[in-house]
Amino acid sequence: MAKKKEEAKAEEKEELKKEDVAEPSETEKAQALAEEYKRKWYAVSAEYDNYRKRNTAAVSKAYADGAAEAVLKLLPVADNFGYALDSASDEKTKAGIDKVIKSFNTVLASIGVEEIAISAGDAFDESVMEAVLSYPCEEGSEPNTIKQVLKKGYRTRDGKVIRFAQVAVVGE
Repeated sequence: MAKKKEEAKAEEKEELKKEDVAEPSETEKAQALAEEYKRKWYAVSAEYDNYRKRNTAAVSKAYADGAAEAVLKLLPVADNFGYALDSASDEKTKAGIDKVIKSFNTVLASIGVEEIAISAGDAFDESVMEAVLSYPCEEGSEPNTIKQVLKKGYRTRDGKVIRFAQVAVVGE
């Protein structure tokens, strides 16, 4: 009988060990499943957030590129007004053309485009200028300086050049 009691105790211990290793309870299964769903939700949420940021950046870039292209097509008109201002003989005509040019520059500024400020005597800067003519260096003039601005340059507020300024440069 003592042997039977010992065997019964041994069987109980075996069953307890099996229960410890046995399948998780329904609550534990539900908690594990909830954790898995939570991790997946975080991953999808982060992925969506990244997608939204990429899409916003792409739309913004497309808008800026479209605006730059439209401005680039209008710049020859601004050049012609500048030439007309230079060749106008009476003051009333000059004043009228100047108003048109100022109005055009105001519109450009409203869409984020500005004229690159360049004048004769400035140092040549290849990041915003294109040298189309070269004059020999005369006595008293510095090499690699602007002698004449042929076409104005324009850039966006963030520094992207829409059109390089075309200049005549004093050579070395």
